[in-house]
Amino acid sequence: MVLSSNGVATTTQPLFSFGLISDVQYADIPDGRSFLGVPRYYRHSILVLQRAVKEWNTHQKHKFVINFGDIVDGFCPKDQSLGAVQRVVDEFEKFQGGPVYHMIGNHCLYNLPRSKLLPLLKIQTLDGRAYYDFSPVPEYRFVVLDGYDISAIGWPQHHPKTLEALKILREKNPNENKNSPTSMEGLERRFLMFNGAIGNGQMEWLDGILLEATKLKQKVVVCCHLPLDPSAASEKGLLWNYDEVMNLIHRYNCVKVCLAGHYHRGGYSIDSHGIHHRILEAALECPPGTDAFGNIDVYDDRISLVGTDRMKSTDMHFNPSN
Repeated sequence: MVLSSNGVATTTQPLFSFGLISDVQYADIPDGRSFLGVPRYYRHSILVLQRAVKEWNTHQKHKFVINFGDIVDGFCPKDQSLGAVQRVVDEFEKFQGGPVYHMIGNHCLYNLPRSKLLPLLKIQTLDGRAYYDFSPVPEYRFVVLDGYDISAIGWPQHHPKTLEALKILREKNPNENKNSPTSMEGLERRFLMFNGAIGNGQMEWLDGILLEATKLKQKVVVCCHLPLDPSAASEKGLLWNYDEVMNLIHRYNCVKVCLAGHYHRGGYSIDSHGIHHRILEAALECPPGTDAFGNIDVYDDRISLVGTDRMKSTDMHFNPSN
C-alpha cells in the first residue's frame, strides 16, 4: 500500500488491465490523405494492430481488449469490404487474454450494413442495436454506446432511424453536402452525416445501467466511437446529442472516464463534473514503423493509460466513491 496525494491509502497493483486501439481503418489501397490533408497509411495500419496484439499477448495480464471503431476505411473497394473486415477481425482474434469488444464507427458502416457487420464483430444485440455493457470485475462496469443509433448510414434507406437522422441533418445543416460544415458556426458544426446520435431507447437503457451501477457501487467507464466533450475534440467530430447524453451522465456520480475515437489527433479534458474524457489517437495516421495503441491499468481511484509511441500516456485520477 502507498499513500496518494490526498493521504488516502491506495494499492500499487491494478485491479485489472486491458488493451485498446482506435481507427485502424485498414484498406489494401495506396496511402492517401484526409480532407484536411493529413497523411493516411491504409496498408500500414494493420501492421500497427499486429504489433499491438503481439504486445498485449506478451503482457499476459490483460483481461480484454477494446477496439474503438472504424475497423476498415471508407475508401476500401466495396467488393473487398467483407474480406477486409474479416482480415482485421482475424488479427484481433489472435489476442489470447480474453474477449475483444468492438464498437461501430462511420467507416465500418460505409462498408457494410449493420446486418452483416454486427455478426462479424460478435456484437450480440437485438434489432441491429450495437450498445451493450460488461463488468470485468465487481467494482467496474463498462458501457459501450452506439453513436450511430440515429444515423443516415448503416440502417436501411427507409428505416425510421435513417429518416430521423435525415430530418436532423435537414434542420441543422444548410449545405447540400451534409458532410460539409461550410457556413455553420461553433458547435453546430457537429451536424454532419459522418456523425450520429443516441436515440431515446438507448438513452433509457443508459439511464437504467447507470442507476444499477450506482446501486452496486460500481465505477463506470463509458466507451463510444464519437467523443462526448467539445473540450477534448473538434466540434466536427462530436456526437450530435452529446449534451443530452452528458446531462444524463452528470445526474449520477458513477461515471469516472469517457473514452472515444473518431477524432484522429486525440485529445483529453476533464469536464465540469470531474469526468475524464480521453480521445484516442488513430492507428491509421501512424507513418510506417510507428504505432498508436495503449495498455490501461485500472485502480480504485485512477485509470492509467500507458500509450505506445503516438498514443500519449494519461493518468486519470478521480474520487473513488459515488
